[in-house]
Amino acid sequence: MRKYLLILAMISFAVTSCGNTNGDPDSANGAKEPVAVIETNKGDTKKGETIHLTKAEFLDKIMDYESNPTEWIYKGDKPAIIDFYADWCGPCKIAGPILEEIASEYKGEIVVYKVDTEQERELSSVFGISSIPAFLFIPEEGKPTMSNGIARTPEQTKEMFVKMIDELLLGKEQSEEM
Repeated sequence: MRKYLLILAMISFAVTSCGNTNGDPDSANGAKEPVAVIETNKGDTKKGETIHLTKAEFLDKIMDYESNPTEWIYKGDKPAIIDFYADWCGPCKIAGPILEEIASEYKGEIVVYKVDTEQERELSSVFGISSIPAFLFIPEEGKPTMSNGIARTPEQTKEMFVKMIDELLLGKEQSEEM
């Protein structure tokens, strides 16, 4: 009985915790290598890559909250997702490669940005980031939507991203299967 409770507690911790230093719940038994998060500062959205943002770049490309703190005015020319992450966060490392795929699949339609919450604490504070991963979905017009966490599997996480992109950012209707 204690063995099952211990296993349940370990699974629960792995699913909900961002304190896992290498991001892979199976790494304790050596089953898998840590997942790499690929980032670029190239700013070339035609290639479908994620773009790492600093505060200065955020103020220039996304929104100047210092000059206009009370009104959301998006400066971008395409809908965007901002991934608020940290290198030590296990779920963030799972979301990273999925966002790379999303950036590639939706290249030319949306832009995927990343903000390191450890290096850009002010940006984290401005958006009230208290748990990570957190994702800000920014349509071309209108208010952004914040979403926290990932689904239980990478496949479900990608499905969640696709649904939110299609509905919130691109205005596509999702058909329900019966």
